[in-house]
Formats: sequence, structure tokens, C-alpha cells
Amino acid sequence: MNKVLNKIIAVANQKGGVGKTTTVVNLATAMAACDRKTLIIDADPQGNASTGFGIKYSERDKDLYSIMCGKTNILDAIKNTMIPNLSIIPTSPDLSAIEQELVNLKDREYVLKNLIEDVVDIYDYILIDCPPSLGLLTLNALCAVKRLIIPLQTEFYALEGLTQLLKTLDLVQNNFNKDIKLQGILLTMYDSRNKISEMVSNDVKEHFRDKVFK
Repeated sequence: MNKVLNKIIAVANQKGGVGKTTTVVNLATAMAACDRKTLIIDADPQGNASTGFGIKYSERDKDLYSIMCGKTNILDAIKNTMIPNLSIIPTSPDLSAIEQELVNLKDREYVLKNLIEDVVDIYDYILIDCPPSLGLLTLNALCAVKRLIIPLQTEFYALEGLTQLLKTLDLVQNNFNKDIKLQGILLTMYDSRNKISEMVSNDVKEHFRDKVFK
């Protein structure tokens, strides 16, 4: 099981619009195309990954929210996509209320981790699309995975947000999930004609070296 657990990956950044969902959708599709059985968990209440794979709102009654509330078995919520080998657990705006639902629950940080254990042996890869925040939902994702990918938009305030996220990663490592590691930083929306893009890219590569994906 440990070998499989290393293939549970969160894609997170507390900033919105940096390419998290685009990264998850394309990476998962590429994995599936390589004959790797892959599951996306849409943990962003905006539900863009779910929408991207054509899951209608009327088909999301069994979603991540209902799973985390204990109303639905995780196996019943998994939906096949049009891509062979690729499935998704959809979400809906209801998920935005989950933090209030969990706030008084014992071991609330590990709800998602405990749920994933029921399906971890079924898949080669599980990708979690995190919300654009560092709240309890993202914390659940970071406690459930062994690897973190950070999409980083090459814009002026990128490094400021990255510093905050890495502090959260250290906090999670020290208090909740000692096994989580940074898989890498993925530069997004890079425009070679833009001086800021080039400066941010160079700064990130200077600080993080081989942790920056090519």
C-alpha cells in the first residue's frame, strides 16, 4: 500500500486562477493515456474539474460533500469520464459548507485521508484538485497525500503566495503528515515576451533548483 500512497498527489495553491484545475485535468488525462488507472477528487467547491468532464449539476447528488458528511459511500460517488482509465469524484457548491460541518469533529484533518483508504488500492494515481484557500478542506487534502504539486503563475506576487504555502506545508509536516513532500513547482502562464515572467521564473529556479519542473 505504501507504494500506492506515494501516488496520491495534491495540486494546491491558495491563490485562485493559477492553473490548478487545468493542471489536474491535463495531468490526469496524460496518466490515463499511459494506461494508468487514475482518479480525480474535485475538492474545489467551484467544481470546475467536474464541469470540465461534463458532469452535470443534476448528477452531483453523490459528491465529495456527501461523502465527507457520511451520507454517501465513496465508491458510489465515483463517476467514469469520457477518457478511458479516468474517473472523478465530483463536487458541488455545497462543499463550501464542509468546514462548518467538520469544525467540531475529532480528527477533522483526516476525514479525506480515511475515506481515500477505501479506494487507494484501485488506482495507480489519485489527484486532488484543491480549493484556492488554506482552510480545513486544503488541510484535509495535504493530510491525505504524500506529494504536493504547486502550480505557480509567473506574475509579480507569485513568490509571496508561495512563501505562505510552503509555511503551511512545513506546519502540516510537523503536526499532521510527516510523509508529505513537495513533488515540484509548476510554472504556469509563462510568457517569454514578458519581463516579469522571466524574472519570476529565474527567481523560482534560483531558490528551488531541481524542484521546478521543466
